[in-house]
Amino acid sequence: MNTFFRTTALALCSTFVLVAASVPANAANAAEATPARVTFDGQIRNNSLALSPDEATAVVSYSERPDVIVYDLATGAVRGVLRGYVTPRNIVFAPDGKSFYVSDSSLGTVTRLDTTTLKPLATASTLAAGPGAFGTALSKDGSALYVNNQASSTVTRLDTASGQAKAVITGFAQPRQGVRLSPDGAKLYVTNFLGDKVTIVDTQTDKIEGEITGFNKIRAISVTADGKTLFAANSGSNDIAVVDIAARRVTGTVPVGRDPYGAALTPDGRFVYSGNLADNTVSVIDVATLKVVATIAGFKQPRQAIVFTRDGKTAYVLNEDLSISKVERAGQRIVATVAAAQAVAAY
Repeated sequence: MNTFFRTTALALCSTFVLVAASVPANAANAAEATPARVTFDGQIRNNSLALSPDEATAVVSYSERPDVIVYDLATGAVRGVLRGYVTPRNIVFAPDGKSFYVSDSSLGTVTRLDTTTLKPLATASTLAAGPGAFGTALSKDGSALYVNNQASSTVTRLDTASGQAKAVITGFAQPRQGVRLSPDGAKLYVTNFLGDKVTIVDTQTDKIEGEITGFNKIRAISVTADGKTLFAANSGSNDIAVVDIAARRVTGTVPVGRDPYGAALTPDGRFVYSGNLADNTVSVIDVATLKVVATIAGFKQPRQAIVFTRDGKTAYVLNEDLSISKVERAGQRIVATVAAAQAVAAY
């Protein structure tokens, strides 16, 4: 089976393929049948929350649901429901905010949609990444999209203008959600669920140059602005690992809640927020002291989907029902819930 997935992924990634049948439709086309879920990733669950650069729109997904929800954050209303997905995995906005990308591990594609119309773009709207397409990272200029492929244990570098695969990097072990570029874009950090390690890729050569081990069921990762420190959520040991990137080793851990998935750095780099799935809480870690300074309750199975406004005053945390908890960081409390599950269901 692994050989099959590897072969399929490489073949699909060699050229840009526009597959009309697998382009997810918006709410107006909801009557279309949803493709059947494939079984290789049926037990792997994650959620995703992307905030548009102008902070007006949020796009969310949960891999157990075939719909992707688009919210107007100013009003808290549902702007649209994108259907036709099977296991949507990750969402990321283009730097100009005019479009966003959604990966689907069952369909084996990354779709690009217009932020205004919520429809696929006229060109390069479907990027073939192979069954298992999971976590994604976009270069600062938006020209390159890196896609983790959990099934084939590869990472693909896609050219967003043409939709073509420019490189397929091998040597990983079930890379899933976790993938981050260094602030200068020179390195790509990829989590491997098998072996509990982070692989370091040189983005100039598209080659693996090293790895960091010592994690326990690694989930989300983040990298500080100076590129020196990496934080990683250890869901197996209920803590956040602190990594010296230059030394390529874990230098310490910070205990948090049960089953942590998140490791999101605030814009000023002073705090790390961990979504604790089993506790329905978010732990707030002071980077200077490496201690938990607050625990925020009231969430519904928060995972790695935690984002901040540019001014750092607000955090948005995605819940399992695809509602968004708005957190006032000054008071470390939930002040609002953006849309309820009922509103989404009724859309």
